[in-house]
Amino acid sequence: MTPAKLADLIAAAGSSGGPGKSLEEWLRQDFFGQHCSMFHQRPFIWQIWDGRKDGFSVLVNYHQLAAPSGEGRRLLEKITYTYLGDWINQQKKAAAAGVAGADVRILAATELAAKLASIIAGEPPYDIFVRWKPLHQQPIGWEPDINDGVRLNIRPFIEAGVLRGKVNVNWKKDRGAEPQSLRPRKMFPWFWGWDEKAADFKGGAEFTGERFNALHYTNAVKLAARKQAKEEAWDAELEAAKTVKPKRK
Repeated sequence: MTPAKLADLIAAAGSSGGPGKSLEEWLRQDFFGQHCSMFHQRPFIWQIWDGRKDGFSVLVNYHQLAAPSGEGRRLLEKITYTYLGDWINQQKKAAAAGVAGADVRILAATELAAKLASIIAGEPPYDIFVRWKPLHQQPIGWEPDINDGVRLNIRPFIEAGVLRGKVNVNWKKDRGAEPQSLRPRKMFPWFWGWDEKAADFKGGAEFTGERFNALHYTNAVKLAARKQAKEEAWDAELEAAKTVKPKRK
């Protein structure tokens, strides 16, 4: 591709700051926002950055970041501790050599590293909550299921403010209601009268079935649920409930 053709393509895509922008500049500054708009705020390429135009920035494929069997977690750890760690070390050397701006780049990158580490750990507000999964199957740390969708899995990154540009996603209550027979309180406490405020909500007295998405659960509560489920065979109970046909009125 000729430089003139590349310049025409960048101009056609639209770029901030006027004409003459390089491909690298367009990818760093404009790509992610345009990508989000094109794919209706469900991006499959995520741009993680430290908030500085001259700072750390990486484009990562969501499908790889949400890969199964712990591969997605290992990729996020590699970004955090290897790529970003190398960047921080480079800036420390630059600061020691008296390079202007290196000290502020170290600060921004260090703050990003702490946020990514929090996402990996997955404590609220950087946890993933999946309304249709029972409590003992909720992700602990960065343990995403790609089948749960971008809307739910991107929440920790938006909460941490580590994406290049705003992604217009919300976790408001969805329409409709759940069947009580499939949502026992010990497995799905959020369907039992959540007040839209309480964290680690354990369920109220009455079933409402409302489809809330903005809940948060600590790892301790999820681990306790996994232990209890193993002891009490919750999965067998849940499968049995699915086979029960609702009575006709």
